[in-house]
Amino acid sequence: MGASPSVSEKSIHEFTVKDAKGRDVNLRTYKGKVLLVVNVASKCGFTNSNYTQLTEIYSRYKDRGLEILAFPCNQFLKQEPRSSQEAEEFACTRFKAEFPIFNKVRVNGSDTAPVYKFLKANKPGFLGSRIKWNFTKFLVDKEGKVLQRYGPTTSPLSIENDIRTALEEA
Repeated sequence: MGASPSVSEKSIHEFTVKDAKGRDVNLRTYKGKVLLVVNVASKCGFTNSNYTQLTEIYSRYKDRGLEILAFPCNQFLKQEPRSSQEAEEFACTRFKAEFPIFNKVRVNGSDTAPVYKFLKANKPGFLGSRIKWNFTKFLVDKEGKVLQRYGPTTSPLSIENDIRTALEEA
């Protein structure tokens, strides 16, 4: 059950995803940037601290090449019941998030979003590849390779050194 599906893509830049309004976004546009990819939810116990810290990290490092890619997900106790556009409005209004909020995705199961299949195959978690909860984070380098995976209880501010190191690498 925790086995990673085979994934042929070598970089996150090979994927196209939908933004919150349903428009295609080719992740190649993020080539040369360090990415922090996060599955988010608006009604989770981790919501306030994570969105607050993600916004802080983004404002601190966006000019140095950091992008945060937030993917709303309703798979964990239905903690993201809003539409994709409502989830985006929530993050941008309540937390002043300036980073992109994408279309709602599934991060586990047979209909897992392809980008999440890639992330999980490249950095399985402690007990296999399944995402355990909201606010699981993946740090991706400028070439689109997954560097690290962080669990939901790992705060964005606690990985600031890893982000800084990734930004400093050529």
